[in-house]
Amino acid sequence: MLKKYYYSRFAFLEFSLCFIRLSYVQGSIAAMENKIRALISRLHELEAVLGHPEVFLDQKKYRVLAQEHAYLAEVKLIWDTIQASHKQVKENREMLSAERDLEFVEVLREDIQQLEAKIVDLQLQLERLLVPPDPNDSCNTILELRAGTGGDEAALFVGDCIRMYKLYADKKKWTYETLSCTPSEMGGFKEYVMVLTGNNVHRFLQHEGGTHRVQRVPTTEAQGRVHTSAITIAVMLEPDEDADDVVIDDKDLRVDTYRSSGAGGQHVNKTDSAVRLTHLPTGLVVYCQAERSQHKNKDRAMLLLKAKILDAELLKKNAAIASTRAMQVGSGDRSERIRTYNFSQNRLTDHRINLTKYNLDQVMDGELEDITTALVAHFYQEKLKSEEV
Repeated sequence: MLKKYYYSRFAFLEFSLCFIRLSYVQGSIAAMENKIRALISRLHELEAVLGHPEVFLDQKKYRVLAQEHAYLAEVKLIWDTIQASHKQVKENREMLSAERDLEFVEVLREDIQQLEAKIVDLQLQLERLLVPPDPNDSCNTILELRAGTGGDEAALFVGDCIRMYKLYADKKKWTYETLSCTPSEMGGFKEYVMVLTGNNVHRFLQHEGGTHRVQRVPTTEAQGRVHTSAITIAVMLEPDEDADDVVIDDKDLRVDTYRSSGAGGQHVNKTDSAVRLTHLPTGLVVYCQAERSQHKNKDRAMLLLKAKILDAELLKKNAAIASTRAMQVGSGDRSERIRTYNFSQNRLTDHRINLTKYNLDQVMDGELEDITTALVAHFYQEKLKSEEV
């Protein structure tokens, strides 16, 4: 009975994709409104389906439906707010045409101006939200941050960025776990690897990969001169534990164990629980010391190794098929400088979308939403343009 309502994520993706293409290519407001109403109708169907006890028997399908429901509910909330704001503007204009009290006229005009600005902002939010879902949107995502040029200052900035992403994750209600890290003597980290889990985590973090440049006065700088440093960030999907996309032969693997370092407790620091894996054919090296168990650390290190191998294959594939520079950047070219953080001017610039914001202090406190959503919308539009060509 309920089977016909079990749309796959791919079916829903195609449904939303048609909507976006129609709006983007034709620019039809009427078509957009019709499709939004269709999405809201789908929301009502899902609410009815999710109310059936049988749905809980298949947890995999339930998670897919629940994720789709959350997405559609957000679309409806923004759409309803836009409609209510339009209605309020219309009512205010009608009152304005009949009003003779100059003081109240000024109040009405100010209210109309605020509502129109709100509508523009909401429409932008809706445009970004309507980028269709992707099957990988909520897949566990690995961030690997490495200090580049700048020595100790780069290592300190790695620590600052780790804090930024963790605060952003807290705002998005994601969870995060440290896989491995190499602390720097002066503070911060030479390398830090973490995995993040949650709704739409990969959707909003997938475009963070690249070179991040920082311009600021280091704490060790006595004369107050601004230094430029850089770190690199790699973004990878965490493979499923039972994934067979990458098969690693034992003879191609060297396993080393050693004692963990850092504040890990007496057991962690006094036993050879940390694991380092070297993949001989590619030269890739990964390690993990987050768990107390050597066996668990090896499992986590193996997942990280698989993620790196898959990521290397994906980058190679994208580089081979890319026909434009924009596509290469969009595929995650980590040699490309993607963002500059200028602390003296409180300025952040994302060079891929020419976005400049003067709230760097807030961004470093986890306020990344405007940037990540703008990147998602930008790269989807670039994909549409390339497909048209």
